Amino acid sequence: MLTAVLTLVALLSATLSGMAGIGGGTILIAAMYAVGLTPTVAVPVHAGVQLVSNFSRTLAYLRHVEWRALRDFLFGAVPAPFVVAPLIARADEHALLILMAAFIYLTLWPIWLRWLRLEGRAGMVAAGAITGGLGSLVGATGTLIAPLFLRSDWRKETTIATLAVCQSIAHLLKIIAFASVGFGIPEHWPLLLPMCVAVVLGTLVGSRVHGRLSEARFVGLFRVILGVLATKLLYDGMTGLMGP
Repeated sequence: MLTAVLTLVALLSATLSGMAGIGGGTILIAAMYAVGLTPTVAVPVHAGVQLVSNFSRTLAYLRHVEWRALRDFLFGAVPAPFVVAPLIARADEHALLILMAAFIYLTLWPIWLRWLRLEGRAGMVAAGAITGGLGSLVGATGTLIAPLFLRSDWRKETTIATLAVCQSIAHLLKIIAFASVGFGIPEHWPLLLPMCVAVVLGTLVGSRVHGRLSEARFVGLFRVILGVLATKLLYDGMTGLMGP
């Protein structure tokens, strides 16, 4: 039952990402936490699924990738997962749920990143650092770093493609980092495999109907879904910390 539910969520979230370029990964990791997966399972499994999802989206928009931006992104992204991954084993599970809820609430209003006036190369390095560090704790940072990819000299397709390839590499780094401290994903293949198939199908569907969902409707739907999930995670985390 759990596998079926998460596979359906993976399909729907990947379809949204294929249409709008962002959002699916955050919905998926929130759902994985909401159904009771621990961070040491949810984060690496999510990384595996999102690696497939973002790589398939990269292939769909490959000709639009801005490769120089990936180079700058990696300056910030490479070291962080290997610093953060060992901390997950010692972190309080309920505190991580509260952190995840706070992160989701923050992603509902990511425009604040623009106030930092991080553009061009600095923006990509910052996006890498956020993805590698915070992403290793909460799993998904696409909605948080997306404003750093919204550049006036890029078309929408360039933003989607470059964000996808950057996140693909970031998720691969997380998988390697978690495996290095004993939290690999091979034992979770029964869950991982159907979810990976689902995100590939979702990406194909989303890319084909790209543009049919208006930005206003997507933002509204996205906020409602994440708001509900974040509230549940906050409740579960607070209840766990306070005890019976």
